[in-house]
Amino acid sequence: MSTYKISIQNTSNPTILKFDVNQFITKHQNYEYNNIDEAKDSPLAQQLFYLPFVKKVYISSNFIAIERYNIVEWDDVKDEVAKQIENYLNNDGVIVTETATTQKVPVTVYTESTPNPAALKFVANKKLVTATYDYDSIEKAKTSPLATALFHFPFVKSVFFDENYISITKYDIAEWNDITVELKDFIKKYIEEGKNIIDPNAPEVIEKSTEKVEQHFENLDTTSQEIINILEEYVKPAVASDGGNIQFESYDEPSKSVKVILQGACSGCPSSTFTLKNGIENMLKEMLPGRVNTVVAING
Repeated sequence: MSTYKISIQNTSNPTILKFDVNQFITKHQNYEYNNIDEAKDSPLAQQLFYLPFVKKVYISSNFIAIERYNIVEWDDVKDEVAKQIENYLNNDGVIVTETATTQKVPVTVYTESTPNPAALKFVANKKLVTATYDYDSIEKAKTSPLATALFHFPFVKSVFFDENYISITKYDIAEWNDITVELKDFIKKYIEEGKNIIDPNAPEVIEKSTEKVEQHFENLDTTSQEIINILEEYVKPAVASDGGNIQFESYDEPSKSVKVILQGACSGCPSSTFTLKNGIENMLKEMLPGRVNTVVAING
């Protein structure tokens, strides 16, 4: 089992703090507790209520949110709380019992088109993964039970996961009009049953952990860091809305060449690859004058 790591996230409510976990801790279910009596089915929530400033505990797929009383400020206690949760999880502490009552939130899945006519987004109202995953064969999908199941449909060519959606690219043997409802119903039922989407021990989870990403970033040259920041701020959100993802691969200073990897709906579509490549190239030339000449887009 991979090690649990906690990262702290602010919310719009200053009394509520989120403690994000680097993997899922419930089977896509939500639990809310207002006091220690209500938390009888959650040993984790009960332990948190022993902290005198804890007013409410909310446990979701991959985070714990805590509302505090005004007797303390989060800045004074948040690091200790994060450490307590992290230690509890890594010592195999029980999060919720099998008899725990969940907040029933109906699963919904809807589709969105992408610039790639062979790819379609299936968007859920629940968080599905904590990182991005791209599979182009059933052999490579062995770390994802859901991707493996989707590859049993003969028309599925590739599967891409991002936070709350699945981008599926099909072979030409089928038309979306004939297969969309079948895929949507299959994905909805799979999520409702609380099955694993990604294996918690998948190498991708370890390689893409926040700690590893930050360490890799710090080891890069200044121009590479600036390129990554530009891609994250200006390019990734637009690409994600189209069912894809972009990753920085490398920067070669002598040739002033940037390599990026396209995933999901952006991968394998000649027109969108060309448009995206030129758009990124023009943006980097303008924002980093004299440091970028060309962008090479590689299909992931």
